[in-house]
Amino acid sequence: MNNHLHLIWQPLPGQTLQTIQHSLLKYTAQEFKIDLQKNNLVLLEQFKVAAKDRTYQFWERNSLSIELRSSKVFNQKLEYIQYNPVKAGLCTLPEDYYYSSAKFYATGIDDFGILTNADD
Repeated sequence: MNNHLHLIWQPLPGQTLQTIQHSLLKYTAQEFKIDLQKNNLVLLEQFKVAAKDRTYQFWERNSLSIELRSSKVFNQKLEYIQYNPVKAGLCTLPEDYYYSSAKFYATGIDDFGILTNADD
């Protein structure tokens, strides 16, 4: 998607959802900033904010996080995520959208080298 991201993750033992989310958002924001400083200063300026604790804001302050406690909820959220690019008109089939796990679930091919099947 061009303006948001959906993820399903499972914490490793000793990790919490909050620390994972915080680390992901912090790391990616820093990488966005570094890349834009090198490649697109005009776009970087669009993320400038008047805040005491930061110069740029890349993520919403209160991103939505839902714990998936059952297979039914997991499957419903996975289907929603995979069909989101189709509904947005970015592709015809979920597995055609490059930045989706749908291709992995349809073919077993993991273009990213990080995906696992929840049933495994």
